[in-house]
Amino acid sequence: MSIKIGIYGYGNLGRGVENAVRQNEDLELAAVFTRRDPSSLKINTPGVPVYHADKAVELKDEIDVMIICGGSATDLPEQTPALAKLFNVVDSFDTHAKIPEHFKNVDACAKESGKVAVISVGWDPGMFSVNRLYGGAILPDGKDYTFWGRGVSQGHSDAIRRIDGVADAKQYTIPVDEALEAVRGGTNPELTTRQKHIRECFVVAKEGADKAKIEEEIKTMPNYFADYDTTVHFISQQELNENHSSIPHGGFVIRCGKTGANLENTHIIEYSLKLDSNPEFTSSVLVAFARAAARLNSEGASGCKTVLDIPPAYISPKSGEELRKELL
Repeated sequence: MSIKIGIYGYGNLGRGVENAVRQNEDLELAAVFTRRDPSSLKINTPGVPVYHADKAVELKDEIDVMIICGGSATDLPEQTPALAKLFNVVDSFDTHAKIPEHFKNVDACAKESGKVAVISVGWDPGMFSVNRLYGGAILPDGKDYTFWGRGVSQGHSDAIRRIDGVADAKQYTIPVDEALEAVRGGTNPELTTRQKHIRECFVVAKEGADKAKIEEEIKTMPNYFADYDTTVHFISQQELNENHSSIPHGGFVIRCGKTGANLENTHIIEYSLKLDSNPEFTSSVLVAFARAAARLNSEGASGCKTVLDIPPAYISPKSGEELRKELL
């Protein structure tokens, strides 16, 4: 029997979830919910209804898992607890410092309703989190290193676009090669924020705008660029559209550790991602963990979970017997 999936929010992430559901034979898209006028939305799956977000409560018995595709800043802190009172849910909340608070809020609602809520699903937090856990458990005497990029940071790009005089912009986060190679060399270096990543900005300035002022404002922006070596390129809208329209990303999680009576042996665990589309990959992870949410709830589980709490076999469509035969 198919697991019936609902999509709450139909932006880049929601469209990615729709595509990912079609790739999984045990999943079925049941409905899409939007805050826009439903009649204005054209989705890619024939026959699937589109409802206004306010109608979700009326379909609580027709959806097995609701995948929430809102933003972490303002949407998910409100939407995930509210929807966890009605559905098994999965979200991609990625404000790392606020995950404990978000977990607590969602956990109370999911336990009250008897539902399962899986939060902070994606690649970081998400797949990178799992690899940091494995690395630290296997090599306790060591250090974790996480590098992001080369890829588009959507939040940083948006911050640039909010500067007076900026018409459009894309910002790339890029690992510093020397830092990456030092970590891979097993020396466990101490690295500052500036030493690990650089930021490269491609900016379309409005006509007559003061480019020098824009560049200075970017480079000194606290919490975004001030702590990094930042390069700013001013280009035309046409060039931005032609050369910077995609949303690639990726990165590396590396654990360097020692074993032996005198810690004489060095070991390096490295996990990497190279993504053509950040939202489509994140969507694919969300869909896999929606399967786990449905399975856990069918077994009587409730409350909030993260990727760290879920057995790997629960995200696969294959049976335990198949997994033991094919993957072990």
